Amino acid sequence: MATSGTYMTEVPLKGSAEKHYKRWKSENHLFPDAIGHHIQGVTVHEGDWDSHGSIKIWNYTCDGKLEVFKERREIDDENNAVTVRGLEGHVMETLKVYDTTIQFIQKSPDDIVCKITMVWEKRTDDSPEPITYMKFVKSMVADMDNHVLRA
Repeated sequence: MATSGTYMTEVPLKGSAEKHYKRWKSENHLFPDAIGHHIQGVTVHEGDWDSHGSIKIWNYTCDGKLEVFKERREIDDENNAVTVRGLEGHVMETLKVYDTTIQFIQKSPDDIVCKITMVWEKRTDDSPEPITYMKFVKSMVADMDNHVLRA
C-alpha cells in the first residue's frame, strides 16, 4: 500500500468568513483576474459555479509549472467549507487521492482563519508527497485576501 497522509494549516485573513466562503464557493470565475499569477483559467465542466457536485477544470501555475486540474466540488454551507476532490490532471498523475477542504472560521468581527486540510494518498511509494500543492493552496488563500476585502 502506498503512503498516505494529511496536511493541515491555517491562514489568518481579514473580513468576514461569509465573503471569503462565497468567493471560494461560487466566484471561482474571478480567480484569474484576482490571482492570475496562480490561476490562469477555470471553467465549469459539469453543473454550475456554486452547486454541490459540480466539476471544474483549472489551469494554474504551481512551482513555476503550468498544470491542469479537474475536480469535483463538495459544498458545506453550514460550516463555510468547500472540499475539492481530485479527478484528473497533473496532481493525479502521482496521487491516487487528493482531497482538499478549505474552511473559513470567524474568530472576531474583523478576523477569520482559513483552515486548510489536505488528505492524500500516493500512487506508489516512489511518488513525491504533495507538499508543493499544500504550499500552493496556502498561497492562493493568502493572496485572495485583499481581493475579497475590496469586493
